[in-house]
Amino acid sequence: MPKLDKDAAVEVKLDSTAAMLEASLTEEQRRGLFEYPGMCVVVVAELTSVTYTGHANTEDKAPQVKLRMTLVEAARDDEQTRLVLEVMRAMMRRRKMDQTLDEIGPGASVVEESVAAALAGHPTETEFEVHEERKRRRRGTRVEQHG
Repeated sequence: MPKLDKDAAVEVKLDSTAAMLEASLTEEQRRGLFEYPGMCVVVVAELTSVTYTGHANTEDKAPQVKLRMTLVEAARDDEQTRLVLEVMRAMMRRRKMDQTLDEIGPGASVVEESVAAALAGHPTETEFEVHEERKRRRRGTRVEQHG
């Protein structure tokens, strides 16, 4: 991977693979986004770099990186939307306090307390796994009678 100057501004583009995003949206959200231009859906996404383009020093072009959404979940109701937006506001407050709001690079993004508070009412991974195991067990014990 090429090394960039500290002050180099990298142009970011999203690739055209949006299957993860489409899968996370409800049918109602998809229809709403189509039928009501300007409608907003709040998501939590993981972006992964998939390609980059470096340019020669003599070219007047910014380096580019193309990102793909590798994980994405859309807020499904007003409460989830409120929680996601609060986490985003907490992250912005941290960047403002650390004076990294305009920084190019990783910056500080420690918001564990806000995330924990926002997710307090949501199931943990362990709780979800227990739920799935119970579903599997219930399916395996059903007895069907015919006749």
